[in-house]
Amino acid sequence: MHVDLVKLAGSRGRLAETVTVDPVTAEVIRDYMETVCFEMATYVSRTATTPILNQSNERNATILDAQGRLAALSVGIPQFMLTSTLPVRFALEFLGPEEFREGDVFVANDPYHGGGHLPDYNVFAPVFADDPATPGGRRLVLIASIQCHHGDTGGAVPGGYNVTANDLWGEGVRWPVLKVVDQGRERRDVLYALAANNRLPDYLGDIRAQIGAAQLAAARLGELLDRWGAPTVEQSVDYMIDYAAKRFREEVRAWPDGVYEADTYVDHDPLGHPDVHLHVKVTVSGERLTIDFTGSDDRQELQAWSTFGNTRGYTVGQIAAMMDPEIPKNEGFFDSIELVVPQGCVLNPHPGKPVSAGTHHPGAEVGEVIALAMQHVLPDKAVPQVYKTGIPTVIIGIDPRTGQPFTDHSAEVYAGWCNAAKGMDAWGCQAAAFGNLWKATAEINESLYPHIQWGRDYRIDSGGPGQWRGLCGSHYVKEVRVDAKVYTYVVGMKYPMPGIAGGKPGAPNKLTIRWGSDDPFVVEHTADWVPMSAGQKINYDYGGGGGWGDPLERDPQAVLDDVLDEYVSVEGAARDYGVVLRGSLAELTLEVDETATAELRAARRVEASGEPGDGIFGGTEWEG
Repeated sequence: MHVDLVKLAGSRGRLAETVTVDPVTAEVIRDYMETVCFEMATYVSRTATTPILNQSNERNATILDAQGRLAALSVGIPQFMLTSTLPVRFALEFLGPEEFREGDVFVANDPYHGGGHLPDYNVFAPVFADDPATPGGRRLVLIASIQCHHGDTGGAVPGGYNVTANDLWGEGVRWPVLKVVDQGRERRDVLYALAANNRLPDYLGDIRAQIGAAQLAAARLGELLDRWGAPTVEQSVDYMIDYAAKRFREEVRAWPDGVYEADTYVDHDPLGHPDVHLHVKVTVSGERLTIDFTGSDDRQELQAWSTFGNTRGYTVGQIAAMMDPEIPKNEGFFDSIELVVPQGCVLNPHPGKPVSAGTHHPGAEVGEVIALAMQHVLPDKAVPQVYKTGIPTVIIGIDPRTGQPFTDHSAEVYAGWCNAAKGMDAWGCQAAAFGNLWKATAEINESLYPHIQWGRDYRIDSGGPGQWRGLCGSHYVKEVRVDAKVYTYVVGMKYPMPGIAGGKPGAPNKLTIRWGSDDPFVVEHTADWVPMSAGQKINYDYGGGGGWGDPLERDPQAVLDDVLDEYVSVEGAARDYGVVLRGSLAELTLEVDETATAELRAARRVEASGEPGDGIFGGTEWEG
């Protein structure tokens, strides 16, 4: 079956003919709904049975109205939150509102029925309120949704990522929409079918955690409707969506009118086809914003595809990051962007294309190419909401403690890919595109899987040079304690995180399996179940974030501080920033040689005059 996702994502009308609710009441109701979203997400973290959910926070909660419009969401992974609406809309249109009854809970994961990729399971429950004019005296008002990433999808390979699949069916089982709880009664047949199509023994525990979260939210929202009444709640949803759209238009109106274009690239797809191309044309005309991806790669032999819903989510995530954070994140954002994504390009594939890897890349590069297009007109806001991971590094084997197979997604803490912004060095661990995604400590994962993590230090000189410096990547070393196999897909080697406004790119990724052995395997694009023996190591040198602004404008004292903190080497200070240091690092007697620094920077500026700086434009290859 073919679902027109562009039509499915189209604007929905308001709920009330007129909105008379006062702003304070509307804000109180919005805050209540956002609190319910947070409670849903927390419920999953406290009750789920696998590490990917009870540790990582890879879950996001949303509340939709009866038409499938986004009304409220929790703090979470931006793109993930913003892909949760279309599966619910499909269910509403396919089943019809009459199939939504009190006590029902639904589950869906199909990328071509609104989702992102198969591991993302959306569980949602309808919420009803009294209405004497409706048959039965109750009508649908809200829908509570909790979306989570699961550790397996069935299909040909463990872990949910079959990056060499010929089509979507090779990646796992598709569930466009299933009713898993029917008017309060759990459907054992459906739960059994779900479990039978998944390798993980704890999978149903995670699904039940989502079901419980949706049911909890339905109860909480029922209390909201009992207190305020359906008309007031519906008018509040309309008011906040209208308010977000109004604030959105005000922000766009302040941007310079014009047409801004950019290009960026993904190194390759999982099969090794090089230079997956993204093109964007951003048109600002008064308060109207059009984002057009015409011209993006449409090679049908590629193995890197981002569904329309996924592309839509990344687009809104990047634009929202360039606006006042106080604007509510709801349907007002979606309604305010004219989005053009030609079907058949890598950002809106024909039905059936495999998408497990593409939801990451080229999906993540959507934010990158938009930021690159806008960097010269909004330089202080155009920070790419991007990461450059490929897919998780999946390790499988048999755990000798239990005799059972394990699937380790390598979700320990590591650093990488976080860009600097105007006035601020990048800091911390992960890019903002990961939202509140939490990486497990080494101690937690060592208790769950048969491995030892030996290192995850920052990599010196890996942060992109700039007036403000990109975040360093990390030097990650893990030893497997049993025979194992590794499956992953790596990007960000040829095209790492870009610099902005004259900043330089971050260092590239590099993954070596059997690192330090006589037979190392350096991943060129895909590791297709590369074997490891007990005692062998993985080394993943994660890439750094891009810098912002001309590195020669960086405060020399800040460069010295970076050297003392071991973010930058003494040699890197001179090479990348034109800062000459004298003294001894070992003895902590380093200081800036002001005269030599001024001379070196002046010579560099003369040398660079008339030549474009690396990292200003998308697709800059690493030259480190």
